[in-house]
Amino acid sequence: MEMGYMWMRRVRFGVNPLFLAMAYSSSATTLPCFPPHPLFSFTCFKPPHLISLPSSHGPRSISISTPSSCSSAASLLSLPENHDFPDGERGQTYTHLPKGSKVLLKGLNYAEFQEWVQSHGFRPGQALMLWKRLYGDNIWAHDIDELKGLNKDFKKMLSEHAELRALSLKDILTASDGTRKILFALDDGLVIETVVIPCDRGRTTVCVSSQVGCAMNCQFCYTGRMGLRRHLTAAEIVEQAVYARRLLSGDVGSITNVVFMGMGEPFHNIENVIKAADILVDEQGLHFSPRKVTVSTSGLVPQLKRFLHESKCALAVSLNATTDEVRNWIMPINRKYKLSFLLETLREELKFKNNYKVLFEYVMLAGINDSIEDAKRLIDLVKGIPCKINLISFNPHCGSQFRPSSDEKMIEFRNILAEGGCIVFMRFSRGDDQMAACGQLGKPGSSQAPLLRVPEQFRVALNLGM
Repeated sequence: MEMGYMWMRRVRFGVNPLFLAMAYSSSATTLPCFPPHPLFSFTCFKPPHLISLPSSHGPRSISISTPSSCSSAASLLSLPENHDFPDGERGQTYTHLPKGSKVLLKGLNYAEFQEWVQSHGFRPGQALMLWKRLYGDNIWAHDIDELKGLNKDFKKMLSEHAELRALSLKDILTASDGTRKILFALDDGLVIETVVIPCDRGRTTVCVSSQVGCAMNCQFCYTGRMGLRRHLTAAEIVEQAVYARRLLSGDVGSITNVVFMGMGEPFHNIENVIKAADILVDEQGLHFSPRKVTVSTSGLVPQLKRFLHESKCALAVSLNATTDEVRNWIMPINRKYKLSFLLETLREELKFKNNYKVLFEYVMLAGINDSIEDAKRLIDLVKGIPCKINLISFNPHCGSQFRPSSDEKMIEFRNILAEGGCIVFMRFSRGDDQMAACGQLGKPGSSQAPLLRVPEQFRVALNLGM
């Protein structure tokens, strides 16, 4: 066991009805950790202060005994009865005072940060000096000894009441193309992955995670096999970008872009993601351009609307299909928020955004969503939505039966879109030899989320026979 301690606690969670439907219907082909009974117990290792209780409980509930790697089944069921799919508004994880009563400074936006400093009797100017040492001036401080230029009393107060570091570096893996995958350990022993992608054009991107695992169960995504372990705090999200700059700026040059496309569904953790994005773009700190901070979603519509209203950052929507039938299968969130509802919401919301384009991500799956008919439908689907389309080569992994579309097929698909008036790009694999490419992050373990039944017309494409 990775952790040197164990707590045992029995906790009651509301059951996610959609997941139960998957569990007990013929649509789930593998469900390794569920006996056929609506009430059961299983073991999950996790300290009690990390357990997130839903605010209401339906009549169905399960009992979980919890000691380090929380099973994906538990996390996927840790939702209120009246949710038929996770929305991210309840069951939030702790806001985290990790070291006794110390405040984790990277979890505060600047207004909160300044107020906290003043509450300890120090001036706003000292708050700004500290902020710049955490996020600016090429310092990216991780401990008190690196806070040069601050007065002795201020540093003494910080040593007693503040914690500067949210993550612990575990490993850095370098792919043959120069992509780096950084593994971070969290306070509870869980591990997250962050990817830094250099570019010859002088743009280097850090891809950050927003959750440990993911509850969306997209069938082509390796992270989805994990299920959801927990949300990341704002501090844990922000520090991924801080660490990337601190560790790798000398090797790969200035890190200019942030994408929330790592582990997790960002809008399922909407509070912490919006807060983290706000910290990332603060002009006195990390100072990423809002146009260069992109948050991706599988399509949680209420949170998407909130993001467009509250954040200045860019939006990406993972589309990946042109019919509800296919999207229901490969992206189960579509069972709650259908394609038409998602796209009409974008069409209406973007009327009020000036010079703003949403990025549609489209993972190309051979024989599934890459036909000429799909390309023509996609043109019709995005009409009236200011957008760009990014065609992404599927990155194979052991948790999926899909195959990538050929380069020739991707080029043909792109040309049809371009002829139809779309702005379209192609993204090929980066970092796949270290499992650092899009859709390859995470470590599912022995208990995995279910693979859903393959529609009959696609079984041949997956070499499953009829």
